[in-house]
Amino acid sequence: MKSLSALRSKIHHQLLDRYDLAHLQALAPDRQRSEVRSWIEGCLLAERPTINAIEHRQLVEDIQHEMLGLGPLEPLLQDPEISDILVNGPGQIYVERRGRLVLEPRSFEDHHHLIRTIDKIVSRVGRRIDESSPMVDARLPDGSRVNAIIPPLALDGPMLSIRRFGPAPLTLEHLIAHGSLNQEMGHLLISYVHARLNILISGGTGSGKTTLLNALSEFIAPHERLITIEDAAELRLHQTHVVRLETRPANLEGQGEITPRHLVRNALRMRPDRLIVGEVRGAEALDMLQAMNTGHEGSLTTLHANSPEDALIRLENMVALGHGGLSENNVRSQIGSALQVIIQTTRLPDGSRKITSISELCGRKQGLLQTRQRYVFTVHKHRHDKRIEGAFVAARSASVFAERLELYGVPWEQVS
Repeated sequence: MKSLSALRSKIHHQLLDRYDLAHLQALAPDRQRSEVRSWIEGCLLAERPTINAIEHRQLVEDIQHEMLGLGPLEPLLQDPEISDILVNGPGQIYVERRGRLVLEPRSFEDHHHLIRTIDKIVSRVGRRIDESSPMVDARLPDGSRVNAIIPPLALDGPMLSIRRFGPAPLTLEHLIAHGSLNQEMGHLLISYVHARLNILISGGTGSGKTTLLNALSEFIAPHERLITIEDAAELRLHQTHVVRLETRPANLEGQGEITPRHLVRNALRMRPDRLIVGEVRGAEALDMLQAMNTGHEGSLTTLHANSPEDALIRLENMVALGHGGLSENNVRSQIGSALQVIIQTTRLPDGSRKITSISELCGRKQGLLQTRQRYVFTVHKHRHDKRIEGAFVAARSASVFAERLELYGVPWEQVS
């Protein structure tokens, strides 16, 4: 209701004008909510609006969210079923539940309201957003990843994207229970980690790449020193000996940028046992491959691609673009020597996330890198309720790395 929205905005501005917000921030969270509620009730008593009990309760809650949280986003951030929040201007908020995007009835009052909320998010991590710097990546206190872009780059008003993560990272057992892979595939992936094979996880946006990387990290030996490199820190590894590095954008003067390539090179001087690069997307690709080839076995990374073949092509292109002096043959030699396993993750049309293939690199043929599939997900049928039925099919041939897996003590039945 427009009148309710106007009353909400009026009381919110009254609170900003009348009360000491610095005093409020010094209080414990429970005391903050109690204090703000008292302030709101006082304003409502003075206004004496004609609203029912449900509207009164909703009004108090909305203003509390505005004062202490992120306004209309706050209830969505408290909903554990929501994995993505996509704000397309002030009047349109989509959320993803169980792999499906749905339109929310909530909205922001106007562009200024949305901009204030974005400012509140980015200022917490020492960033800023304005016409001179209209794009920003940030994080919420719970680790959720945030991207915002505003006019003049966003033609229809401010845009905000929030990628959320659950309170605890999913384990491999959870992924098996959800049908993302089967038990035998799980054993094979654990074997790869134990045998210190270099693994690339490939997939599209929202297909579960980071979730799988987190799950596999559980099986890295606790005594190993891990160094993670990310654009926005979202990995939550299970080990205690973890060094987390994060890139930094350039400042307003265009200086001070720290790229993934800078961090990969620096990480090699920090005595890592394994490198974990959250996502490889540029010139750091060659540095990462060289690290894998020079004693940092068992490293893991992710990459955006729709198939293992596309992943290798993208990797070749990234290395070639960042290092124009390398021949095609040298680039493929680097990749073939460094990488051993490509895991493809896919979000299917029904919203489910599957490991659709596990492939091992097995040398080159006529100059091209060759892969051998160990498992592939095959679709059997689309049900009337739009769910997809299929099965994980194992290859009949033995693993390319059977001898290495045995060397690391992996039982033969897990690798044959």
